[in-house]
Amino acid sequence: MANQIKTPPQSNLFVSHPWHGIEPDVDASGILTAFIELVPGENLKFELDKPSGWLRIDRPQRYSSRPPVMYGLIPKTYCGDRVGARCMEVTGLKDIVGDGDPMDLLVLAEQSPAYGGLLARTRVIGGLRMIDGGEADDKIVAVLEDDPVYGHMHHINEVPAALINRLNHYFTTYKQPPVTVDSNRTAPKVSIEQVYDRDEALLMVRLSAEDYATHFPNPPHQGSSSDR
Repeated sequence: MANQIKTPPQSNLFVSHPWHGIEPDVDASGILTAFIELVPGENLKFELDKPSGWLRIDRPQRYSSRPPVMYGLIPKTYCGDRVGARCMEVTGLKDIVGDGDPMDLLVLAEQSPAYGGLLARTRVIGGLRMIDGGEADDKIVAVLEDDPVYGHMHHINEVPAALINRLNHYFTTYKQPPVTVDSNRTAPKVSIEQVYDRDEALLMVRLSAEDYATHFPNPPHQGSSSDR
């Protein structure tokens, strides 16, 4: 009998959607799988195209700020009611809602890849409680698993203060237009309300996973479905 071409299993016929089709596999120590969108120093802002799962060019980086660390998302998370409520509970602010995106993740590593669109195993060590235009837009901070410089860290207070300050400065200024004599442009108000440690970060990951389960009771796995 002539050799026949075997059809691969159905699960291998398509690339998994980075948001809906990848399991974050969070364990008790805070290790999870992240999807990396941006790398440090990138001159173009890449962002996940939610319907297709591909990375798309969102815009050129408009001003002088460049991302200082790898930047991505935690699959199967969503910043919704629970994330917004926790922000209000901790800060005392009112009328804060989740930003409707996956939970963001910043990855500290000695070296970074040349481009995004990759999966990485990371360990959560803390987070930044960021509010962007009245929306909770937390940034979970993690280290690359087994990284020779950062891999031993388990808590955000082990990170040099200069690096935390750099992250704070980037996120509070990267949308800010230059000031000129005839300029009346204003950027959305962005603030870092709190730098929190590992336990709070893992709570935010859990709340965003619960928000995801509520928002996507039957999540799409391929590019034919879009965000609601």
